[in-house]
Amino acid sequence: MAGHSHWAKVKHQKGLSDIRKGKLFSKLSREISIAARIGGGDPAFNSRLRRAIATARDEGVPQENILRAIQKGTGEISGSHYEEVLYEGYGPGGIAILVEAATDNRNRTTSEIRNLFSKYGGNLGAAGSVSWLFQRRGKILIEKDKCDFDKVFEVAVEAEAEEVQQKDGEIEVITLPEKLDELLKCLEKAGIVVKSSQIVYLPKNSILLSDKEIAKSLFRLLEVLEDQDDVQNVYANFDVPQEFLELN
Repeated sequence: MAGHSHWAKVKHQKGLSDIRKGKLFSKLSREISIAARIGGGDPAFNSRLRRAIATARDEGVPQENILRAIQKGTGEISGSHYEEVLYEGYGPGGIAILVEAATDNRNRTTSEIRNLFSKYGGNLGAAGSVSWLFQRRGKILIEKDKCDFDKVFEVAVEAEAEEVQQKDGEIEVITLPEKLDELLKCLEKAGIVVKSSQIVYLPKNSILLSDKEIAKSLFRLLEVLEDQDDVQNVYANFDVPQEFLELN
């Protein structure tokens, strides 16, 4: 899980410029629209939509944006039809990278993603080339100062969570995707406030990068992939020393 958490930490340290905040809002709105299109516009009966709305609210997306995204997904108002695509490739140092995208033009997005991999020291692979190095998991984040760790641990273990740990001011709970919704209900019933929850790709094993220049090149590739307009999430199977997190 190191690769995902390390890249999340790098992004957090960089902060959000107005441009990046706008892109984040766009990504979150796309996820809401896709969730509404697939499972309907009522979050009470659509767990993916419910999670997407909660994440959007936590990130400060205005309520009117959320409602508009739902309406686009259900077809109540006109909007682009987004297709979900998973790209797989390798970055500097042989690091495996997964890129989740939501696009209304697969050919355009594929071309742009391929160019970014090539330009920044990586290469885009075929479907299945690196996805086997990752596993799908449900991830829940809870603010540590708002809840007792032992209480979270007890509830999570009872709900068959795979892992519970404290990191960077948060409590992270990992579970199987099919158990995520039930775990969320258990936490809510126990009075535990969840900051965010989502289905993610976690690396089965991580590669330790000991070369600063390779790490710097990798961070740059991950950054430009994140900034591509159609990209929703980026995952990589790397680990680095703590001091490398300041390189970007």
